[in-house]
Amino acid sequence: MTLFAIVLGTLFAGVGSVWLAAALSFGVLARYTQHMLSLAAGALLATAFMHLLPEAFESDIGPDHLFMTLLIGLVFFFLLDKAELWHHGHEHGAHTPDAAPAAEHAHASHAHAHGAAHDHGHSHAHSGGGWAVLAGDSVHCFGDGVLIAAAFMADMRLGAIAALAVLAHEVPHHMGDLMVLRSSTTDRKAALIKVSLAGSVTALGGVLGFWLVEQLAELLPYFLVVASSSFMYVALADLIPQLQKRLGARQTAAQIAWLLIGIGLVTLVSTLAHPH
Repeated sequence: MTLFAIVLGTLFAGVGSVWLAAALSFGVLARYTQHMLSLAAGALLATAFMHLLPEAFESDIGPDHLFMTLLIGLVFFFLLDKAELWHHGHEHGAHTPDAAPAAEHAHASHAHAHGAAHDHGHSHAHSGGGWAVLAGDSVHCFGDGVLIAAAFMADMRLGAIAALAVLAHEVPHHMGDLMVLRSSTTDRKAALIKVSLAGSVTALGGVLGFWLVEQLAELLPYFLVVASSSFMYVALADLIPQLQKRLGARQTAAQIAWLLIGIGLVTLVSTLAHPH
């Protein structure tokens, strides 16, 4: 039963996020992209602070060890993000048009530091980088699958909200993937199929995670803390900086509302999946 739930949850998060991203990128929902960023941030933070961390701290492992794991996880994801930005920065520099003035290019690079770069650097890749993006996305999705499996092994409720949180935070990521592939081909269907296949790798990670967590059950709290550090880093370093813009009162209220909706959705799924 647990394995079936893991497969279902990972497919929902991995492939479902791709199709939702396609609806936002190609359909009439494109204008709600900024709202999705707020919703994803709220869902991730609520999952980390209200569910995954409390579950991990209910174990017999000392808080000092778990907090150290959380710190190491945050630093690891920071370094991973820096390595990815460094790679894409060099790729971007290699493709800069010669006609663009050096000063203008420097200004553009700075202006995109929290925009294109935090969309995982995908939006500025060129046609030759499509497969590289898919390969990187597959590795990312595999890791998401392992984390979702760890949450399901701890509690079905945690697994459900973790799958929902992964879906929410992967939507902006997959939108970037689709933009990259659309820059190299005009075939939307082919782009969608390729990114969907990468998203389905989440299920592979979930199945492996099921056996890994089953064999190493005593390490489950560490898996949950690592998952929390991943969600916290994505929310605080990738998503929220994109929301830090000077907006009018109405737009700011909408931003806060969608953030609260993300938190509320996590709470609702938690209640429905585990009412007692």
